[in-house]
Amino acid sequence: MSVPSLRSAIAARRIDPLAPSAPGLYADHLVRVVRLERVAEAASPKPIVRTRHFTLRRRGRRVELSHCLRPGQLDNDLAGLLAEELFAPGWLSGSDVFERVFTGVVRSCVDGPLPAWTTFYDNTLARIRQYWRMPEPAAHSSIAGFAPVYRRTLDLVAPGSVLDLGSCFGFLPLLLAEREGRTVIASDLSRGTMRLLGTVAGARSLMLDVLVCDAAQVPLPDRSVDTVTVIHVLEHLDPDHGDAVLREALRLARRRVVVAVPYEDEPTAAYGHVRCFSPAQLAAMGRRTGHRFEVGTFHGGWLVVEPG
Repeated sequence: MSVPSLRSAIAARRIDPLAPSAPGLYADHLVRVVRLERVAEAASPKPIVRTRHFTLRRRGRRVELSHCLRPGQLDNDLAGLLAEELFAPGWLSGSDVFERVFTGVVRSCVDGPLPAWTTFYDNTLARIRQYWRMPEPAAHSSIAGFAPVYRRTLDLVAPGSVLDLGSCFGFLPLLLAEREGRTVIASDLSRGTMRLLGTVAGARSLMLDVLVCDAAQVPLPDRSVDTVTVIHVLEHLDPDHGDAVLREALRLARRRVVVAVPYEDEPTAAYGHVRCFSPAQLAAMGRRTGHRFEVGTFHGGWLVVEPG
């Protein structure tokens, strides 16, 4: 998905989103994030920058971030706040730092690892449904941008088994698992994110399997699911890797492969995008599959291939 992704979380030291930490604090070897009321100003280095929601400092090589977010504000729009206030202006950079800061804000906003993430998921899913009820969102946000994409995907996935490739936080697999007549597998390269998703799904009493793998090398047999979804994944991958993912999706799907990508003039580096797509490029991808396909436009581009 197009949130600055947690897909690249095979870093020098993995992020454990459920690791124990002190209340109101997240810390690892690269970042330290605290709720604003916990910051001892006199003992802290001079701020590099203060934004609407964040205060950024550095202590040696470690990023120190304080924030004023409260539990009711904790949702996936955090990605946009971090990108807009800290990463797009260049105060911070790098996907690893982004992932750790994102995790740190979530973990420091609510005490306890599972309550923090449950709050994050509950708020995000509630706001997705809120946007579904609106004729047109009043303002742009990460959630508002993805809500119609999720809704369109749900409409394209028929009852049966479905595998979601590159699930990241897994909002789409959770929404799929809530619908009757579907068995769902979420997959992602990040072991920590899949452990988190499995834990959250269990807390919500949803039947959802998780799989840790590269989307181009899925350890499942041929034609093992009815539908494979590849939603806002390919823009994060170079062309060769993206083509391999599409081939893998076609190998696994009995009936349908659903691909969605954003349409951009330039790849959004803050979100980890490395290439752009056009309707013509999607059509060329469809022709290369050798199967019946359709290309459409709805809040981005869509390629639906029918290998069955």
